Amino acid sequence: MNKPDIDTEENVRIAVLDDDPRSLSAVAGTIRLLKCDVQAYSDSAAFIKSLDSTLPDILITDLRMPGMDGLAVLEYIRKHAPTTDVIILSGSSNKDDAIRALRLGAFDFFEKPIDGDNMIAAIKRTVRYRTVVQERNRYADQLSFISRQEARRWGIGAFIGKSAAVKKVIADIEMLQRSAQTSVLINGESGTGKELVARAIHFGSQRSVRPFVPVNCSAIPAELAESTLFGHSRGSFTGAIADREGCFATADGGTIFLDEIGDMPHVVQIKLLRVLEDGLVVPVGKSIGRTVDVRVIAATNADLSAKIAAGTFRSDLLYRLAAFNFIVPPLRERKADIPLLADHFARLLSAEMGIAKPVITDAALAALREHDFPGNIRELKNMIERALLESAGRPVGVEHLHFLRIGSIARSTAPSAATSPGIAPAAGAQPSEAAGNELPLNMAEAERALICRAMAKADGNLAAAARLLGLSRAKLYRKLATLSIGTPGK
Repeated sequence: MNKPDIDTEENVRIAVLDDDPRSLSAVAGTIRLLKCDVQAYSDSAAFIKSLDSTLPDILITDLRMPGMDGLAVLEYIRKHAPTTDVIILSGSSNKDDAIRALRLGAFDFFEKPIDGDNMIAAIKRTVRYRTVVQERNRYADQLSFISRQEARRWGIGAFIGKSAAVKKVIADIEMLQRSAQTSVLINGESGTGKELVARAIHFGSQRSVRPFVPVNCSAIPAELAESTLFGHSRGSFTGAIADREGCFATADGGTIFLDEIGDMPHVVQIKLLRVLEDGLVVPVGKSIGRTVDVRVIAATNADLSAKIAAGTFRSDLLYRLAAFNFIVPPLRERKADIPLLADHFARLLSAEMGIAKPVITDAALAALREHDFPGNIRELKNMIERALLESAGRPVGVEHLHFLRIGSIARSTAPSAATSPGIAPAAGAQPSEAAGNELPLNMAEAERALICRAMAKADGNLAAAARLLGLSRAKLYRKLATLSIGTPGK
């Protein structure tokens, strides 16, 4: 017999049950050659009692025994210890016994006398099977946990507001969550939260444990759109060095979110219509496709009717996409929600910056309510982020608010041309030192000047400035605090 070994980091507990002392000793002796914890039992009652304190990973039991036979023990195990795998041994070659044992859930069935190598091989198979099942269950638990987390993050609770417009949005989302199939077309201006709506629909539905795949149709080059969505085969075009699954295959069982659907190339619209009709996805370069189960949620800020009239969008695709037409209202139509949203962003962003959440003054809230917010919620969030930096922990006032006006920033006091609004140059430094190409020789002042230039170039947008500097946003926050940048007068 070959030297046995089991590929597992955990000690495997094996119980052997047989009323024949010689068979019991032989089987237990063979198993002890493995790195396993072995317990031997000569009657069923003693084994059943032992389950109160210890559950074996594997039970190897004789079929014919007085009292409770092997099949009765198997049925008991399936009911009271379902994580234990059972191997049945029999002194007869009755095929009916083997069939019945396997139907009752036995992992394997052997005739006596037992060959040691076959027994070792059976135990190894059982251990490998248990490992696969445990990994599968662990993966399922992780998916379930992630799904619950994502549902909390992206669910109904993510919608801040008390206006009638928001209540209508929430009611429509809850209705769509009850269906796992209905395709949805979301209409709304840029920055209103169309993707947030799509995620809430997905993570509140039965598809929540499967992927949510967002695709920005306007960001995909026209020549790559078909391959990106539906995949391609090796050699189907220059640069296709291997088979590749597309976004629809990735989203199988879940949801695909097609943002800016109005920018999708006309040839791709034809294939998308096919997917919506029968779920068939055919990769570029292949004649045979595969069927996928994907919910399609599309979004646009364009007038699709005008695109249909211009011949750039298919009317049949619009009708197929818009099984439910969802409209996300702009922020100017839900101004009652602005104070709640401002407080929400102030709380989130101050926690991210590691500072106490400042008060937003009544005057600042009144100024926010008066603004039309052409950039919608995204604009409000950016405005609050910059206001927190400039207020440096003090109450956020009107003087900390910067309202975007067609590419420029308006505020009550016009900023110096040398600096970004609200960002002062280093003490003793000339404006040209911060805004020009020549940097100070002092390292700290040079760093300050670079950050000021990046902030000016990014119009105060922290995320954009961080990208220009090659920093994470969190690291940029720390540098702004360390160098006292963002506080007027410093």
